[in-house]
Amino acid sequence: MNPILSQNLFLVKEHVGMFKASNNYDIYNPESNQIIMNCRESNLGFFTKMLRFTDYKRMTPFNVEITTASGEKLIAVKRGIAIFRSTVEIFDEKDRLVGTFKQKFFSIGGKFEILDKNEKPVATLQGKWTGWDFKFSHENKQLAQVSKKWAGMGKEFFTSADNYVLQIEETVPADSPLRQLILAAVMCIDMVLKE
Repeated sequence: MNPILSQNLFLVKEHVGMFKASNNYDIYNPESNQIIMNCRESNLGFFTKMLRFTDYKRMTPFNVEITTASGEKLIAVKRGIAIFRSTVEIFDEKDRLVGTFKQKFFSIGGKFEILDKNEKPVATLQGKWTGWDFKFSHENKQLAQVSKKWAGMGKEFFTSADNYVLQIEETVPADSPLRQLILAAVMCIDMVLKE
């Protein structure tokens, strides 16, 4: 696993545009303001592009790659067509399955079960329907959180509508595949729950 994933703090900035069909993000180290990762959705099919501009956007398939700033592949996030709920697969840099996310039915604010490659639950992602506040937890222990605000460098930093901060707890081991799953899940929040 790439050492860049051992960091605990990431700022995710979405590329915005009026007529954009693909989901593209830059991931920064918020303390140095350096781009450390890119998240790109390339090779969209014609019909997927068309559906992204309709009410069916949340049902469209996606295939997103997270790479280092220099272009080394870190994670792939893939989903087929989602009719009632999403099942997303996460792959490492060598296209080996790391785990899956399964969206829960009837959850207010959105909820995912995060499973490892053996379908064993390793975390739950739960959000509040009133805003952009999501927590990753397992057995009543918080593993990470995603928020629109961050208290860092001596002042509170509020991100814009398309930006948010991921903070992974230090209790998550630096070399744990759970870090890949958490980062991938953050991309899914926007594409599955918040679109």
